[in-house]
Amino acid sequence: MALLISIVLAFFVPYPWNLLVVLGGISVEVLEVIWGRRLARRWRPQTGVETLVGQRAVVVVTCRPTGQVRLNGELWEAVSDEGADPGDIVRVDAVEGLTLVVSRSTSPS
Repeated sequence: MALLISIVLAFFVPYPWNLLVVLGGISVEVLEVIWGRRLARRWRPQTGVETLVGQRAVVVVTCRPTGQVRLNGELWEAVSDEGADPGDIVRVDAVEGLTLVVSRSTSPS
């Protein structure tokens, strides 16, 4: 956008200054691209099963040792060595295929 504005502005500025205006617009654009790429690398979208680990889920079907939990509005097969009853809050420890390995959560949130 800065480059476009500087090109339009260059038509209304006398000769030596119009080159400086365009060069200034180019440098602002380059800095903007560098800054945008740094932000894009820092804020990677988090998708996939690796983001499920550590989240809390609610037990829907008794897990002794297998059952089902609801996580982010989805039903998942779950395995729990400790066992959990419907309504219990569990923490996702690992993901094995399409099955979540869960354990009882000690904190209410």
